[in-house]
Amino acid sequence: MRALTDSEARVIAVLLAARPDRERERLRQVDIPRSTYHAVRRRAYGEGWLRDRYIPHPVPLGRPYVTFLVARPYADRMSEFARTVADDEGNVVLWNGSQLAVAVFFHPRPTDGAKVAGRIEKDRSAAMPLAITVSADGPSVPVYFDFEGLWCHLAGLEGTLAYPHGLGGELGPPGAGDAAEPEPLSSHQRWAIGELLRRPFTAAEQGRGGHLVGPFGLPFSQRRMLAKGWITHRTLLEPARLPPYQGRSADQVFLISGSPKAGARPELLFSTLTRDCRVFPFLFVVGESRWLLGALGGGPPTGTPDAERRAVLPTLRDAMEGIEILQESAAGFTSPVDHRYERLFPPETSSTTAKP
Repeated sequence: MRALTDSEARVIAVLLAARPDRERERLRQVDIPRSTYHAVRRRAYGEGWLRDRYIPHPVPLGRPYVTFLVARPYADRMSEFARTVADDEGNVVLWNGSQLAVAVFFHPRPTDGAKVAGRIEKDRSAAMPLAITVSADGPSVPVYFDFEGLWCHLAGLEGTLAYPHGLGGELGPPGAGDAAEPEPLSSHQRWAIGELLRRPFTAAEQGRGGHLVGPFGLPFSQRRMLAKGWITHRTLLEPARLPPYQGRSADQVFLISGSPKAGARPELLFSTLTRDCRVFPFLFVVGESRWLLGALGGGPPTGTPDAERRAVLPTLRDAMEGIEILQESAAGFTSPVDHRYERLFPPETSSTTAKP
C-alpha cells in the first residue's frame, strides 16, 4: 500500500471538518492549490477513504434515547449476533469485528437498550455486552464518530475547525420541552429529513460521486433542517482503507470503558486527553454509571509516551475505575449497518405527496 502524500493528508483534514463555510480559510492554512484540493477530494471518496452521512438529532425523531453497545461475539455465533443487532428497528450503526463489536441504537424509551442486551444474552451470541443508554437532549455524547482531531494531529496541522462533533444536545431555550415527549414531525418535515438521510445512498444508486452529496444546492426545507440542528452533515473516516502517512497510521480501534470516580468531570478528562496526551477520541459517551471512549491509533494506549506527552493510562485512572480496554485492527471490522439513519424512516412514513 502506498503512503499518503502531504496534500492528501491535509485535504482529508479539511474534509473531516465538514465545514463548507470555512473551506476557503482552511485552504489558505494548509497551502494547497484549489485544483489539487478538488483532485484529492475526488480520490479520497473514490478510494473509499471518506464517506458522507447526514446524522439526525434523535429528539425530533421521537427517539430521545441512544444506546451504545459493546460486545464480544462468540466466534461460532457471529452471524446470529449480527442478525440480532441489525433486526432491531432502532439500530443505525453496527461495526462487527472478529473479536468485538460496536453498535448504536436510537430508541423511544430508556428501557429499550436493556431489551437489546437481553436478546443478545438470550440467543447466547456474545459474552455479556456492555450497554450504555443516555438521553440525547443533553451533553451525554460530546464526541460522535468525529475523526478530525485525530487526523489534524496526524497530519501536523494546528488546531481544528469543528472537532468535536457530538450527538444530540439541547434544542431551543432551556426548559423549552420534554425530550421524552417531542413534538411530532409534520409530513413536510418528515419528507425533508427522510430525503437528507437517504441522500448519500440515493447518490450512489445514481452513480454520483461521494464528494457530491454535501449540503450545496439543497431545497429550502432541507436547509432549514440543517439550520435548526435537526440534521448535521458529516464526513466520516474509513481507517481500514486509509494508507499510512509518514509511516504513521490509525489502523487500530480502541474501546475504553470505565466507571467515573466521585467528582470526575468528563469535560476535564476530554481536555486532558486532547491537550496533554495528544489523544483525540472519535467517540465519547457519558453514561450515568459508565463512560465509553473510542480512539484510533497505531499502538496500545498504554504505550510509553514521549517527553512532551502525558501518559494516557494514568490520565484515565484519575477519572475512572474498573477500566476495560479492548482493541482490534480496523481491518477486522465490517459494517453491516453503516450509519443508516434512514432506517428510522420507513417508506410508508418518510414521504409526502408533495415536495417543495
